[in-house]
Amino acid sequence: MKYAAYPKYRPSGVEWIGDVPEHWCVKHLRHTLSRNDGGVWGDEGEPDGTIVLRSTEQTLDGGWKIEDPARRLLTESDRRQCVLDAGDLVVTKSSGSALHIGKTSLVDERVAALGACFSNFMQRLRMRRAIDPRIAFYVLNSPTGRQQLVFNSNTTTGLANLTGSVIGNVFVAYPPDIGEQKAIADFLDRETAKIDTLVAKKRTLIERLKEKRTALISRTVTRGLPPDAARAARLDPHPKLKPSGIYWLGDVPEHWEVTRLKYTASRIVDCPHETPIYADDGEYLVIRTADLSSGRMDLSSSYRVDADEFRRRVRREPLLRDDIVYGREGERWGFAALVPESPSMCLGQRMMQFRAAAHFDCAYLMWQLNSAGVFKQGAVDVAGATAPHVNVETIRNYWLAEPPLPEQRAIADFLNRETVLLDAMVAKIESAIERLQEYRTALITSAVTGKIDVLRETNGD
Repeated sequence: MKYAAYPKYRPSGVEWIGDVPEHWCVKHLRHTLSRNDGGVWGDEGEPDGTIVLRSTEQTLDGGWKIEDPARRLLTESDRRQCVLDAGDLVVTKSSGSALHIGKTSLVDERVAALGACFSNFMQRLRMRRAIDPRIAFYVLNSPTGRQQLVFNSNTTTGLANLTGSVIGNVFVAYPPDIGEQKAIADFLDRETAKIDTLVAKKRTLIERLKEKRTALISRTVTRGLPPDAARAARLDPHPKLKPSGIYWLGDVPEHWEVTRLKYTASRIVDCPHETPIYADDGEYLVIRTADLSSGRMDLSSSYRVDADEFRRRVRREPLLRDDIVYGREGERWGFAALVPESPSMCLGQRMMQFRAAAHFDCAYLMWQLNSAGVFKQGAVDVAGATAPHVNVETIRNYWLAEPPLPEQRAIADFLNRETVLLDAMVAKIESAIERLQEYRTALITSAVTGKIDVLRETNGD
């Protein structure tokens, strides 16, 4: 949509703001503030203490996530000094990454009603009465504001840091009339809410497609092909079922067997238990848990090693085409994928390698390793663990369903086709979300730098 511009502009004097409407002000943020101060920490272990908002884990996309608030014992003086009012802005000023500093949330009535304070990892901004705080909120969360904050931040002892002075030096453009400010903020509240609602619906659709994909894999590797696909493959579309005797598998077709992973693979190899020495210009790729999803391998961001390190990594067994790689540790454990044609790969940490035996189809085995029934078997080891880790012996003894080899191949072909279709649908929706988010960002930037005359849009002129 094309929006109307203001009739006259002038140079702002600030490169990243550009020209602004002739009547707008351009100032450092500090000149619009009545408060710009840091928070407190207090003593821990006080279940009835004051809620102290800590950092980015309690802010989410400009809002609040306070289902599990931290409570601290504060002195009355500290509490009075740092209690948050509706309309305050809270900026994350310390993080392990520059990407996370400068995230700004606007305190709403819900948070203010809690009597919450804020931690020393955050900075509180309170606007003067002549400035609508939502204008500063949108500026600080726009590329215009974020670039200024990140560019002027400093890093000490591995932390990216902002100071009140750096935040106060951010340039902000705004109309002097509070009514016009309110109109801009109302416009952005309304339009971004529409976009956010649409994005949320698309994300829900993605989750449903992913759930459908998981259910399809899990059902097919333990029950067989759906009737139409079974007929096309000249298989019984309605096979009789029998109890597998394994809780994780449930009933399976009567003519199938039940086996363990160690009997389906000719090679089961754990990775070398040392961290690879990476080389940015290395010739060989390292497959890590981060490179895997269910049945897919994405090598676009893979780490690399040189020839000497590669030889050390494959000393137990080289990776061959159609070997299966499987992540057994970390937050992304449990994904399996086939090795593509390239032989120049080795296992990273937390990875295992399987080579299907002659009586097992490699793709069928890979898909079964991605099923819910197998995942639940591994979850027994990781339940309650802060660092998920599945034991090699548990993995070797995973219970699997074993159809006849021709049926394994038919199932693998079916899942290869169907998952590609589902993945394409997800990718299309993700692309649409990305475009919506880019539009949202551009809309905010245009509004807070005066490229849109919101009053004319609102009044229909």
